[in-house]
Amino acid sequence: MTKARSSRSRSKRRPRGSKPWFGWLLKLFLVALVIFAGVAVYLDAVVQEKFSGKRWTIPATVFARPLELFVGQKLDKEDFLMELDALGYRRERTVDGPGVISVAGNTVEMHTRGFQFYEGVEESQRIRVRFSGDFVAGLTRANNAELPVARLEPLVIGGLYPAHNEDRILIKLEQAPPYLVETLVAVEDREFFDHFGVSPKSIARAAWVNLSAGGVRQGGSTLTQQLVKNFYLSNERSLTRKATEALMAVLLELHYDKNEILEAYLNEVFLGQDGRRAIHGFGLASQYFFGRPLRELQVQHVALLVGMVKGPTYYNPRRHPERTLERRNLILDLLVEQQVLDAEAAAAAKQKPLGVTPRGSLADSSYPAFLDLVKRQLREEYRDEDLTEEGLRIFTSFDPILQVKAEKAMTETLKRLGKAAEGVEGAMLVTNPETGELQAMLGGRQPGFAGFNRALDASRPIGSLIKPAIYLAALEKPSQYTLTSLLEDEPFSVKGADGQVWRPQNYGRNSHGSVYLYQALANSYNLSTARLGLDLGVPHVLKTLERLGASPQWPAYPSMLLGAGGLRLIEVADMYQTLANGGFNTPLRGIRSVVAADGEPLSRYPFKIQQRFDAGAIYLTQYAMQRAMLEGTGRSVYNHVPRSLTLAGKTGTTNDSRDSWFAGFSQDLLAVVWLGRDDNGKTSLTGATGALQVWADFMRRADPLPLQMAMPENVVMAWIDAETGQGSAENCPGAVQMPYIRGSEPTPGPGCGVPAPGESVMDWVRGWLR
Repeated sequence: MTKARSSRSRSKRRPRGSKPWFGWLLKLFLVALVIFAGVAVYLDAVVQEKFSGKRWTIPATVFARPLELFVGQKLDKEDFLMELDALGYRRERTVDGPGVISVAGNTVEMHTRGFQFYEGVEESQRIRVRFSGDFVAGLTRANNAELPVARLEPLVIGGLYPAHNEDRILIKLEQAPPYLVETLVAVEDREFFDHFGVSPKSIARAAWVNLSAGGVRQGGSTLTQQLVKNFYLSNERSLTRKATEALMAVLLELHYDKNEILEAYLNEVFLGQDGRRAIHGFGLASQYFFGRPLRELQVQHVALLVGMVKGPTYYNPRRHPERTLERRNLILDLLVEQQVLDAEAAAAAKQKPLGVTPRGSLADSSYPAFLDLVKRQLREEYRDEDLTEEGLRIFTSFDPILQVKAEKAMTETLKRLGKAAEGVEGAMLVTNPETGELQAMLGGRQPGFAGFNRALDASRPIGSLIKPAIYLAALEKPSQYTLTSLLEDEPFSVKGADGQVWRPQNYGRNSHGSVYLYQALANSYNLSTARLGLDLGVPHVLKTLERLGASPQWPAYPSMLLGAGGLRLIEVADMYQTLANGGFNTPLRGIRSVVAADGEPLSRYPFKIQQRFDAGAIYLTQYAMQRAMLEGTGRSVYNHVPRSLTLAGKTGTTNDSRDSWFAGFSQDLLAVVWLGRDDNGKTSLTGATGALQVWADFMRRADPLPLQMAMPENVVMAWIDAETGQGSAENCPGAVQMPYIRGSEPTPGPGCGVPAPGESVMDWVRGWLR
């Protein structure tokens, strides 16, 4: 009975012909289907959210000033061609499109590219520029019609990158050059326009090739899958990641058409590494490798970039030119095979060189000191994420031609100084004296090194650079001081409130007796300068320095009169800017305007000006600074430049020659140079033997306009005896002209051979014999 019941029980639980595993399989399938559906829904949301929204974070792009051309402009033809080379213009026999120039003698014919500026769009046009000497002598259109002004597109000098350091130039599909789409599809995904995101045919072909080769030789990913991997996923190698990639590719193609996917791929694909910055997209790759916009690429350039998709590092044309050339030519042959290109055109393209520039034209380390200034000024108004993600376009006053000349002047001069410059660092600022715009900047003796920015952050004692402020303070009081007032250049001492005794000394430890005020400044005499500063009052001198544009946080000690206090180089430039600009202070600035990615104007940084000094007092100070260049501490400048080039400036040397300074200006350029050691150690360089040499070499290369000071209404020229400083007739021996504030000039002399009123005949005879 027991066995019978047991048998019947088993019969009820397991009917004949039933398959118990099928139910479980069905359940597993349903569970898997639910999971798959959930994953698909999730991935679909991911695909749509990012692809339909803000696809990329675009760093801000920083531009140099645009080069504006007009008749009468001071511009050397070779400098002009150097900038065109930097912009990627190609030299050809005939000009057949944007980005092409033709040079014949002193005439450059070119087709500009056009550009969207803050003020509007500058149209692409064909122009002819004729040079005569260092000036633009003619500017016409292609039909010989005169052209008032032409503005070239500005050079990109860097960017402000997000943390992941991705960079790209976004392009539209219609901006792609001929052959780019056809070549990309032919090489990477021939069935792109026919498949639904994945290609079973490509997967089967890749599997067969890999099995035959006994290893991975070919991939089966479509362009859509590649986009998904780059856009959404990591580089992890696993079946899960591959399955996710395939599913997302299908979902992507369900929602978006082929052209939109292709456009995204052109902007996303990784094509190289520039230091910390990743080069993404064909738009940026074109600029980075060829120095020209994508639309100007020819078929051989297109083949090279498409060939790099397979391995950007392996086929880097700068590091592996032979390997890249072979890959490029292979792709050109493939285009013939696919009937994209005819054999004759392919053969001609294969004869062309790679055509890549020697270095990345958009390197983010090219001008680190100036970019540092731009970032600081922008952060006063913009958040970091605005600067690194919104694709802002920053237009600056940076002049790449002057920057190159400044870099060469620093490098070559330090090399020429030899052992004297060992361990010495340097910094330099170049501005426009009238506008206050910063045009070039060196933060160290290695201009491309993004380290400590000495131009903005190093506060160093300025030495004799303070002296023009002292003499300006005196000349503002014409009833007491003129350029020919006599100063005593004799030793003295001052006892301070703390009981310390200050005994200034001249550089050569000698004294010069009675000297004219202008001579004391021109020759940088310490004793006479310190006496004058004490007579004026140290607080008054410091106030004058502040009015000039510096911000000294110095105690009113007598030693401050000889530059014991420290200033940053940019503060010194601001101070001398006011001296160079007739007493008008123009705050230094490097940014002109900011434009959104879509071209909408956001911010403009207009020219500001404030009169802080009487024009007459400034005129007299400038005159004395000119004499410093002609006969004083700056006279060695004329070993480098013609004596006809009128310049004004001042040397500066601190104790033990720890700091070597020079600040000076022409009509259109102001430059300040500092040399010294970061550890504040001694050097063998004075202001004249160090910084002045860099400054002079720069001015030789820059070839500026001579200083032309317009005489203010309250200034008159008077004839004086050069030896006595008394009024003299124009035709008397030793008579010279000197400027004075009206009413402070000496009484005119009676004429040669006649004693002055109140002068005895014997005194007149002694003076005449002397």
